[in-house]
Amino acid sequence: MSLIPSSLFGGRRTNVFDPFSLDIWDPFQDFPFTSTVQSAPRSDFAKETSAFANTRIDWKETPEAHVFKADLPGLKKEEVKVEIEEGKVLQISGERSKEKEEKNDKWHRIERSSGKFLRRFRLPENAKADQVKANMENGVLTVTVPKVEVKKPDVKAIDISG
Repeated sequence: MSLIPSSLFGGRRTNVFDPFSLDIWDPFQDFPFTSTVQSAPRSDFAKETSAFANTRIDWKETPEAHVFKADLPGLKKEEVKVEIEEGKVLQISGERSKEKEEKNDKWHRIERSSGKFLRRFRLPENAKADQVKANMENGVLTVTVPKVEVKKPDVKAIDISG
């Protein structure tokens, strides 16, 4: 049973009660502001916070690993950092550079975000944080964190024939 409709989060499956996510939720992120507020200049902090909050990352768990996928169009792998802090927090960060402005250019709309981004995820106990692998292909970052193999107890048959 869901207490929060998924439509509040752009139709994506999101669990705000997930203890492993260290994201900062902006309740006004997709709020339709009036044109007066929308046209007001935003501070650099607000722009940076927006870029920070808008980096979307999917996290799935398979039997073998935890897999994180982030859409980072236009970024090179050299512009993205994947780190493990204190052996239990996965941190993905980077910076999307702002496009150079020429004096003769007249901008009609700027919608692509620029600036720094940072996302952190607390890894579960079964994660092998020392064996993390990252791959960047076609603007999609994939981070794979293998899981500790759970050994199933040996089951021995007991003869009950008497």
